[in-house]
Amino acid sequence: MEILTIVLQSLLVLAFLMAGLGKISGAKMHVENFKLWGMPQWFRVVTGIVEFIGAGALIAGYWDPSWTAAGALVLGITAIGGILIHVRVKDSMKQTFPIILLGVIAFAAFFLCLSDLSDFPGFN
Repeated sequence: MEILTIVLQSLLVLAFLMAGLGKISGAKMHVENFKLWGMPQWFRVVTGIVEFIGAGALIAGYWDPSWTAAGALVLGITAIGGILIHVRVKDSMKQTFPIILLGVIAFAAFFLCLSDLSDFPGFN
């Protein structure tokens, strides 16, 4: 299970570091998407920061698995928000599927490391 967790964790780190960086830096695609969805641009930056923090927690999770659980939970909840936005604006399944897949991967990583969450700093 540890190898599976590391693979899922690595996929999430790569995906959310790229997405978060694109949102924070104001990549044209992200700016246009947030306009299309009727979301303010400050929310794009906040979303990017949350994705960046979640990816950072997953990176810390390579040394302390409790961070993997926390980061995966943050990114899973963020993915739920993304899915709801896509559903609200009636995006196609082709546009919605990537965030659904990332959400499923995030929650799979979370449940694989759930028992480690009790060791998260401040929980003991």
